[in-house]
Amino acid sequence: MYNAHRGMVPAPNNRLTELLEQIRAEFDNQQNRTGEYEQQMAAQMQEMEMVRQKVYTLEQTQVAIKNRYEEELNRLRHELEVRGGPSGHIGLPPHGGPSHAQPPNIGNGQSTLFGGIMANPPGQGGPGLAPPSQESQQQGPPPHQMPQPPPGPQPSQPSQFGAYSQPPQVNGGYISQPPQTTASPGPGKGRGIRGPPGPATPQQNQQAPYPDRASPQIPRPTPPPQQSQIPNVGNMLADLDPDRLGPHQKREGDDWFAVFNPRVPRLLDVNLVHNLVHESVVCCVRFSQDGRYVATGCNRSAQIFDVNTGKQVQHLQDDTVDKDGDLYIRSVCFSPDGKYLATGAEDKQIRVWDIATKTIRRTFSGHEQDIYSLDFARNGRHIASGSGDRTVRVWDIDADREVLNLVIEDGVTTVAISPDGQYVAAGSLDKSVRVWDVRTGYVVERLDGLDGHKDSVYSVAFAPNGRDLVSGSLDKTIKMWELGSESRGGMMNGQTPRGGRCVRTFEGHKDFVLSVALTPDGQWVLSGSKDRGVQFWDPRTGDTQLMLQGHKNSGQLTRAI
Repeated sequence: MYNAHRGMVPAPNNRLTELLEQIRAEFDNQQNRTGEYEQQMAAQMQEMEMVRQKVYTLEQTQVAIKNRYEEELNRLRHELEVRGGPSGHIGLPPHGGPSHAQPPNIGNGQSTLFGGIMANPPGQGGPGLAPPSQESQQQGPPPHQMPQPPPGPQPSQPSQFGAYSQPPQVNGGYISQPPQTTASPGPGKGRGIRGPPGPATPQQNQQAPYPDRASPQIPRPTPPPQQSQIPNVGNMLADLDPDRLGPHQKREGDDWFAVFNPRVPRLLDVNLVHNLVHESVVCCVRFSQDGRYVATGCNRSAQIFDVNTGKQVQHLQDDTVDKDGDLYIRSVCFSPDGKYLATGAEDKQIRVWDIATKTIRRTFSGHEQDIYSLDFARNGRHIASGSGDRTVRVWDIDADREVLNLVIEDGVTTVAISPDGQYVAAGSLDKSVRVWDVRTGYVVERLDGLDGHKDSVYSVAFAPNGRDLVSGSLDKTIKMWELGSESRGGMMNGQTPRGGRCVRTFEGHKDFVLSVALTPDGQWVLSGSKDRGVQFWDPRTGDTQLMLQGHKNSGQLTRAI
């Protein structure tokens, strides 16, 4: 009976076991999903932290951009004030395209090569250098003086101009010259056109992004007060407001001022020594090589002043010239010994004056248009001249004749003879600088191309070392060139000129660069511009040291400072 009773116990419930297993599996699944959710939450929190950091970075960038915009607005307002325009609002320009300036011509009168550049206010009109009429002298700046190679002691070795004694006689005594292989664009070609001013600088209101979220509260650094007050204008020192500069960053007189670059150490100082008043427009200025005298060219006459006293010591005027009309002296140049003064005028003649006796020793004729530049060789015997008739000529004072005639494709604006007398350089309307070997009459350098000037070259000057050359252009820049060793070694007939190397471009003027020079020690490059400023540049860094303004019209440079 017992065995029968045990046989009646029910079998285990498999359904319950299955339910328990399902519950256990669901629990494990939920536990795994919880871990995944926690990982996702951690990743999202990390992403939110990154977004917060980015928002903070953007906020800092927005503040910096706003500060730069404010500096730009201040600069533009100051520029408008300097140019005589309203300073309270900077808006869009009036409708209409830019005016197209006529390209320069070569000839006489106000429409000549240099007729427009001095007859208009700064920043207006086309290039030109002809002086204004007597009735408009108060409005038009004077013509510029093309700088020449810096003074210095005469070399002990004889000059290579001895090769001039027996030049080839072709076409009336002019030396033959190989044809130029590179065609120049000609006057006015490829010139940039000034457009209307740009739109107003946008104003930004500083608002916290995501106002409903808190950005990281980290203190922002405050710039030093002095740096925050002086905008960073680079080499554009004309954009600095002298009233906002400290006493150590400017020099001021009754009718002149100088500002020093606040971004570089101050190494120079400047002060007004003399104010030499003239009765007519001053077209050119030149120091004697010993620095004792300074000569100026005006309408019909040249004057010589004592540098120490500021008194006029000589007045040179050719009384045989017809008294009707104007006759401006475009260029003046002392002989190395200071006994003679060469003048180039609008009547296409070069006069060599004996300063002591006030008499004309030599008169050279041959140019067919105005003479814009002269330079004496260190041997005191030869003079180089450049003219709008597209020629560079070299004259022998002792032999009383022309010994070299170099023809190019466009008007010559400036000439310079190297310190050793072996080379003559010239700037031209075709944007190029050419260097000739005076012994052969062949071009040994043509400085242009991609690294060259983008507009006409109005001034060239050799460095004291004779290896470097500085040029100034209507493209508002100054360039320093290193001449190749092949050039200094000479070239054979028919060879292609080897281009020199542009080692530095100086940018900072706001208008045409009309004159360049170097100090006698070669430590500083100087430039005069239609923006009425004279700037001193460090040739090693390209930084400008100071800007000097003391004229109501375009600045003129001399060889000695």
